[in-house]
Amino acid sequence: MSSFRIFDIAGSAMSAQSARLNTVASNLANADAVSGNPDDVYKARLPVFKTINEPGSQDSAGVQVLGIVENQAAPQKRYEPGNPIADSDGYVYAPNVNVVEEMVNMISASRSYQSSVDVMNTAKDLAMRTLTLGK
Repeated sequence: MSSFRIFDIAGSAMSAQSARLNTVASNLANADAVSGNPDDVYKARLPVFKTINEPGSQDSAGVQVLGIVENQAAPQKRYEPGNPIADSDGYVYAPNVNVVEEMVNMISASRSYQSSVDVMNTAKDLAMRTLTLGK
């Protein structure tokens, strides 16, 4: 494996964590949105990752985002007969977003992103020191 592949690996990890942070931000932004119809309410989104690690191949390593999927858990049903968008029975439906889980997910993604930045900086420093060996 080339010593410069570390930049590709760390870069793919940073890209994956960026996608994770974006889904967390979307989920938190819509955590309080309600609807009068359970089919129209916002559904929490989750990124799907795939590890790229093909044995024997020197060109494939890292993390790939396969896509973003919606959480299929049922929305929260709240009795709010005074709400103007309540259904005929007085219920509104809130997203299936758990704010505490999303905050933990955000902290984890942020730390993972920072770790990848640290890996890239360390690899850069090592490459720069290697270039100065001949001086």
